[in-house]
Amino acid sequence: MKRNYLAFAEDIPAYSGPKAARETYADLKQLSAIPGHIYTRPELQILPGQRRFSKMPWLVPMLELLPPMSIGHLKEWGLSTVFVLAKNYNKLVHVWESVTTIVELWHPQTNSFIFPEFEATILLEELEIMLGLPRYQRGEESAISYTVEQINSWSILAYITTKKNDLYSMTSGMHVHLLPIAQWIISQCKRKTTNYTAFAKAAAICICGVILFPEADGAISFGNLSIIDSISEGMKIGQAVLGFLYAGLTSAALGGPFYGSVVAFELWMGMHVQFRAVEDLTTECKTILNHPLAYVGGRLHMSPRAWCKTAQVKGIQAWRQYLRSLTMADFDMRPRFMHGRTIHLPQCAGLALRLLGNGALVSYNPDRCHLQCGAARTVVPLLSHFPPIQERKRGDAQDERDMRSAIVH
Repeated sequence: MKRNYLAFAEDIPAYSGPKAARETYADLKQLSAIPGHIYTRPELQILPGQRRFSKMPWLVPMLELLPPMSIGHLKEWGLSTVFVLAKNYNKLVHVWESVTTIVELWHPQTNSFIFPEFEATILLEELEIMLGLPRYQRGEESAISYTVEQINSWSILAYITTKKNDLYSMTSGMHVHLLPIAQWIISQCKRKTTNYTAFAKAAAICICGVILFPEADGAISFGNLSIIDSISEGMKIGQAVLGFLYAGLTSAALGGPFYGSVVAFELWMGMHVQFRAVEDLTTECKTILNHPLAYVGGRLHMSPRAWCKTAQVKGIQAWRQYLRSLTMADFDMRPRFMHGRTIHLPQCAGLALRLLGNGALVSYNPDRCHLQCGAARTVVPLLSHFPPIQERKRGDAQDERDMRSAIVH
């Protein structure tokens, strides 16, 4: 039986001043008390080791053959930055040591990173700007992409091809394979057929599968296929991308596989932790040349002439020491690319927002990160009364109610 919020709130003591706030935050810092957390298992190798982040030899040839009309559709759908990142994906170099050590600071209940002096998280507004995705605005709840009913992958892929042999090669189990879709695009482009919208939809599946929803070896789930398909209908997918990344961070923090947009994760780390824009540098920063920021830096106002704050940090032990002693002064709370944009917070204390993903409903607590959101930190808000990640069971009445409730909140 589900408990309502009022019943839950009765168990929570009232806020009793700054001392209680400090004690609450001190409790959160005890990541070692979380059963199975990798903070206490430094020998555990969670990254890289997954082929889902390997190079894709078919990706660039496919994108180079796309006709201008199809590329125009991708730009119209808000995938310009994702297209650029995909075209340069094989050049990107991931710093797995830094990714691993910051995952060790992820709190699976609050969905935030616990640093010595403060909390921080990947904000929805930051993700939308970094990846150039269509931005969600208050009042546009009907444009948030999510799916309640069971997903028929063939009905989505039928817009690309109706040949059964092609459909069988593109799907297996509950996943869609990206390579056969790319091969279909290449063959159709070489034949100079003119179904430009179908090319764009197929290309969107490939580039979003690689950049936004990497989950398995060259494949995406049916749920994420549905999310990607909704882009062409003008739907906002930022919540689904961030919710998927949150779920992947929680999985990795508890010793499971890491999934989600590692490109978006490294963009966030680069802007907040690793690099700082400096106008008067005369030499290029070599560290940034193969970083994702090198390909979207113009949009984020980050030049190759940047100062790398972590240039001397080499190896996993050095990264672990650096991040576990990170101060507020070393973390850029409001990067320039945000342009002072307002961060949407819950309407009242203790009422967390939920990210609408296709695989799960994910608790979202930006109010815990007051410094990052631009407001002075006076209290530590209550933990969410929602479970951090609640797996969805599509097609039933409870899922319908949960999704509608999340949209209202």
